[in-house]
Amino acid sequence: MNTDTAARVESVVKLVAETCVENETYFCDLDAVAGDGDFGYSLARGFEIVLESWDGFDRSDLGKFLGAVALTMSSRIGGSSGPIWGTAFIRASAVARGKQELTGEDVVKMLQAAIEGIKFRGGADVGDKTLLDALVPMTESVAAGMKAGDAPEEIVGRAATVAREAAEATSALVARRGRASYTGERSIGSPDPGAIAIALLTERIADTW
Repeated sequence: MNTDTAARVESVVKLVAETCVENETYFCDLDAVAGDGDFGYSLARGFEIVLESWDGFDRSDLGKFLGAVALTMSSRIGGSSGPIWGTAFIRASAVARGKQELTGEDVVKMLQAAIEGIKFRGGADVGDKTLLDALVPMTESVAAGMKAGDAPEEIVGRAATVAREAAEATSALVARRGRASYTGERSIGSPDPGAIAIALLTERIADTW
């Protein structure tokens, strides 16, 4: 697997992993407001293993590469984050199975598949104060940009703006899933750490596109 698309996919996944490791404390601090404070720790430990295993992943096609990343994450990330993030990567890898190149339509389908996987695994939906509150509008923004024929850098830049605005807006929501849901209305006033993570990751991708 040696194509421009493959290189782009690898760079994005590696950037996601490195960003989650670098922001371990930040994500933990966000989670400690209404949750149990281990969100950043769980992501960092899982993505550290991904980075350590990087050279050994199957790269015969994009689906196998993403599937290998998914299995590593789901088996190494603790708490609820492992199944959620692992499922997202597994569902996305299914769309990319057997492919050496990805079209814009493929990317949208991968994001949509990840969303459906997260909904199924976690039982959450938009409005429940989870990462879906940033991931769904971000994906809708990407799909709209693809349909309009916008330039890739414009699509990614706009997606980052949408994700950030949506993530910050979760401060007004009551958590209905995860440990934060136990606090009820006390969860109002602080953003969801998963949604903030999606926003930060999208911004980093846009910055390096």
